Amino acid sequence: MKSPGLIFTLITLGCGSMLAAELPNVLLILADDLGYGDLRCYNAQSKVPTPNIDRLAREGMRFTDAHSPATVCTPSRYSLMTGQMAFRVPGGGTVFQGAGGPSLIAPGRLTLPSMLKRQGYATAAVGKWHVGLTFRDSLGEAIHQGRLEDVRRIDFTRRIEGGPLDHGFERFFGTACCPTTDWLYAFIDGDHIPVPPQGPLDRSKLPKHPYANDCRGGIIAPDFPMQEVDLLFLKKSREFMQEHMRSAPEKPFFLYHAAQAVHLPSFAAPEFQNKTQAGPHGDFIAELDHIVGALLQELEKLGIADKTIVLLSSDNGPETTSVVHMRSDYDHDGARPWRGMKRDAWEGGHRVPLIIRWPGHVKSGSTSDQLASLTDVMATLAAITGAKLPINAAEDSFNLLPVLEGKATAPVRPCLLMQAFGGQRTLSIRRANWKYIDHRSSGGNNYTSPELQPFALPEIAPEAPGQLYDLASDPGETTNLYFKHPEIAAELKALLEQSKREGRSTTPPQP
Repeated sequence: MKSPGLIFTLITLGCGSMLAAELPNVLLILADDLGYGDLRCYNAQSKVPTPNIDRLAREGMRFTDAHSPATVCTPSRYSLMTGQMAFRVPGGGTVFQGAGGPSLIAPGRLTLPSMLKRQGYATAAVGKWHVGLTFRDSLGEAIHQGRLEDVRRIDFTRRIEGGPLDHGFERFFGTACCPTTDWLYAFIDGDHIPVPPQGPLDRSKLPKHPYANDCRGGIIAPDFPMQEVDLLFLKKSREFMQEHMRSAPEKPFFLYHAAQAVHLPSFAAPEFQNKTQAGPHGDFIAELDHIVGALLQELEKLGIADKTIVLLSSDNGPETTSVVHMRSDYDHDGARPWRGMKRDAWEGGHRVPLIIRWPGHVKSGSTSDQLASLTDVMATLAAITGAKLPINAAEDSFNLLPVLEGKATAPVRPCLLMQAFGGQRTLSIRRANWKYIDHRSSGGNNYTSPELQPFALPEIAPEAPGQLYDLASDPGETTNLYFKHPEIAAELKALLEQSKREGRSTTPPQP
């Protein structure tokens, strides 16, 4: 006869969450600057074959109205990790470089990895962090600037503070900021850089093409392969999964694989160069597709593909340089069919691919037009794992589990917040088909510049303080309806202001 205490424990486990053995593994793959139009499964006119990502879409659910929380990397990554829009925190519009910091994530804030760790998950991150951290100099002073002279001041014998290990990840291998862009070309292993930079980067030995110029002349470690960073990240992610299945197969894992690809410079590994008919950036997209395929293959090899949720998305839309040159040279449009690109408040800046595969739960080959944000990953995984979100966490995260299971009969999100390059000065809000941009122009890129001027559209209401678009009839955001429907513009602005005052867009959880 079971004791009353044991019966109570079993009931509690059954009601509160799945048993650890039943919890799915989670593999979250975040691409960098991957556009909606870069993938064949989103854009039939893409000039780059993406067979592995297309397969993932065939085996899972493809969201057609999903969005990065911001139009640049740092705030988007913060929002993914916390379920909170970055504009709500000090410095939430920042894009870090080099030794930039401190971490945007406040000490003690519940994060996606810390939430899953509480549910019994092993947690690991591989790749680009870019949410800020703290290096110190030889005197112990914090370095929070990203310039070359600041990177040179780093005391590499000291522990790195505020990185992934301080926010819920048990293991980390990757870089502080953009791996092949931001002055510091060295790998962080855990909370140290075991092989520090030993000299300046020699850019004369790197590829030269229109997509190779976003590479700052920083300092580099001898073990840092500028053209093979993503393949090393792949190796580390595969090693983590292999080791985990050898040492703790009964325990679920959360692996966050944050790729370098396809952020400029487009340095595809030698085996991928000239692989496509779409130039160096097309080759880089092909390398990303290979990496996704290799990660899926590893799940199958380990016998855990059916027990693993795989999520694939991007931190924002495609970079201006890649869009401009790919359009003119290869008739490939990474932002297709949207207006704008990375940094812009228009759809091309933040409407991104989102594909989720979960065998036995998500219908193969399904598509959803539900409004979704990367902030929603936290509430969705909380629902799947039985985690309880406190009132001061995941303030902008909505649970997409009913959508994944095909049970949603109404929109999950009443509205969607987005921030462009200027942070709180460049916010916008969606409600159903209506989109209100609370500022003039793009909120990011300068469309009077020679590079972007050919893509500028005439201003229908240049004197309007904001922009209002009906995406149902005008998905290209060509006609500002601010003065034609002032009542809708006023309603959406009021809703945006309410969310700013209340500090959240979700309903607070009941105690």
